[in-house]
Amino acid sequence: MKSTLIKPSSMMKTQTNAKAAGASVARAAVGRPSGSAGASLSSSSVAKNVACRAAGKGNMNANAAVSLSPSSMAVQEDQVGTTTFTTWLLKQEMKGNVTNELAVVLNSIALACKQISSLVTRAGLQGMTGLAGDTNESGEDQKKLDVISNDIFSECLKTCGRTGTIASEEEDVPVAIDQTYSGDYVVCFDPLDGSSNIDAGISVGSIFGIFEPNEECNLEGKNIVTESTDGDDLDISQQEALLHCCRPGKDLLSAGYVMYSSSTVLVLTVGDGVYGFTLDTLIGDFVLSHNNIKIPESGKIYSFNEGNLKGWSDGLKEYMDFVKDGDKPYSSRYIGSLVGDFHRTMLYGGVYGYPGDVRNKNGKLRLLYECAPMSFLAEQAGGKGSTGMGRVLDIVPEQVHQRCPLFIGSTKEVEIIEKFLE
Repeated sequence: MKSTLIKPSSMMKTQTNAKAAGASVARAAVGRPSGSAGASLSSSSVAKNVACRAAGKGNMNANAAVSLSPSSMAVQEDQVGTTTFTTWLLKQEMKGNVTNELAVVLNSIALACKQISSLVTRAGLQGMTGLAGDTNESGEDQKKLDVISNDIFSECLKTCGRTGTIASEEEDVPVAIDQTYSGDYVVCFDPLDGSSNIDAGISVGSIFGIFEPNEECNLEGKNIVTESTDGDDLDISQQEALLHCCRPGKDLLSAGYVMYSSSTVLVLTVGDGVYGFTLDTLIGDFVLSHNNIKIPESGKIYSFNEGNLKGWSDGLKEYMDFVKDGDKPYSSRYIGSLVGDFHRTMLYGGVYGYPGDVRNKNGKLRLLYECAPMSFLAEQAGGKGSTGMGRVLDIVPEQVHQRCPLFIGSTKEVEIIEKFLE
């Protein structure tokens, strides 16, 4: 019997071939689609493993392994009922839709709204209903909760360390935050919209819009105006704060509202769709309840205060006749709270309108605090926001408390109104 002598060189070749085969199997496992049995590794864990191996060997390019952008990483789909607002913000940051600093601002707004929600619920028991004995800069009587809510909103935004300028419907001019505690973002808000309904227990809400930092703030040639001053008696920081806020709605980074009703609902956009979160009082956090909201293209609901009909234009009077005629007339729904009426319109379709009239040529809604944020939300949800003559988001404010007419909701319904107003 002949014996076969295996040379060391041939043994080394055999081992090398085995290693190569193992490596190819590993590569095949990583390369399989996520649905296959062998693909138990997520893209994020694969990237981390590759990065670790690259960092440990000098002959590999570590930079190439870790240069994946956040938007290219796989992000698990949001689950209704289990995804908290904090988790959702982290995922938006991974996608590149928000920065870490913007997430801090949004979290501070959520905190303020949780506190306001608690106050609204207990207002009747703790003597917080009724008038505060003063009027705001828009000439409206201030409720006690208006003042308290404004203080809460302002304090949360000031102390978050990421806002440079805040503007409230309840105050005359925007406030430039002390540089020791400030960041760059500009936040405009209505701390408690529809507060006249508080005593009756009807839904109210908070509205906010966030602008990115304005790199250049040139006062030269600008007309600084508020409702109570022409700007001449304002110092430089106050004038700059006004300029930071007086920007068109199309520049908004994020906008949203919180409705305090049978449940507390936060609805917002960061420029990539509209999402709704309901406050779970057991865990003290907002939880995803409305994923990627879309306004129906049309809807047979109109929401107007017809008590002002006499002072409306002829075109709008004809529209009111139009919605009441035919075999299937529109249904009328009007709460008297912009947040409540708009929230219903977002979910069911239709149109909400607050037009100008003989007494208030531009209506009563504020552009910065109400019309622009709501129009930004509507467009992100596939709807439309219009003055009746043009797009709300294109208007450049000349006053910080400037008013404008508003028709908002389903695209087809808003376009019908625009035709009547031509």
